Amino acid sequence: MQSAIFSAQGLCKRYGDNTVVNDVSFEIAAGECLGVIGPNGAGKTTTIRMCLGLTAPDAGSITALGLQMPRDALAIKAQLGVVSQIDTLDPDFTCAENLLVYGRYFGMKDKQIKARIPQLLEFASLSHKADAKPGELSGGMKRRLSLARALVNDPKLLLLDEPTTGLDPQARHLMWERLQLLLQQGKSILLTTHFMDEAERLCSRLLVLDHGKKIAEGTPRTLISQHLEPDVVEVFGVGALALSEGPLRALASRVEVSGETVFFYTSNASALLQALSAHGHLRTLHRPANLEDLFLKLTGRQIREDA
Repeated sequence: MQSAIFSAQGLCKRYGDNTVVNDVSFEIAAGECLGVIGPNGAGKTTTIRMCLGLTAPDAGSITALGLQMPRDALAIKAQLGVVSQIDTLDPDFTCAENLLVYGRYFGMKDKQIKARIPQLLEFASLSHKADAKPGELSGGMKRRLSLARALVNDPKLLLLDEPTTGLDPQARHLMWERLQLLLQQGKSILLTTHFMDEAERLCSRLLVLDHGKKIAEGTPRTLISQHLEPDVVEVFGVGALALSEGPLRALASRVEVSGETVFFYTSNASALLQALSAHGHLRTLHRPANLEDLFLKLTGRQIREDA
């Protein structure tokens, strides 16, 4: 990997007897999007908070843009852009005013900020909403305004904590388009997400966390090929669950059950699909293995409550 603009080494964070981040290390290169995925309580948000200097690690080190956290926290933050899970827009200010006031936090002059506002609003497809207040915006518009606000200081690195949660598909796709543009411009992104299609679309590399530990790291395609069989056949319908313990099990490398669906993982699906043709009342879906399969194999199918 080319030289890193951000490096976290051996990060640990404990709250009492609970270790929420346990010896996590990663690096981010210029123009790269590193995705951090994992179930609730895996340590993603705590890791982001340590990267931002909002939470002090109990062990480990963070360097960013040639500077050391927390010693140079202010200088680092001046070159970061942040979009948090929770909307932090000021409801009393218009879109343009939100950008102006936020720019002042970085010590920017009003003239300098005002010169950037039109292009930032255009980037967010909000030029027509410059004088509207956040309460008048849709969820997707608010997220794009938050992204535009995070760019007001022209940061080299963006930290995005689940930036598209709660958005409808159209709004998510527009957000993805904007993030792709930023990567093409040479920005670096650290992204946490629960959307596996988002991770596969945006991320150069992925860091998989579970129970505070790094359990896998690599490009999406490499991780899928390392951990999964190439073909997946999903079977669902009345009587599907019985197949998970029947003779068809021998035609797959691995079989999993989730709800009313049986997942057959195999290196060659042809024999399995032929055998399934005798069960015409069942519905089947044959597809390549994807990041969601990887996520579920590495972290399990059990639902985790928010930690």
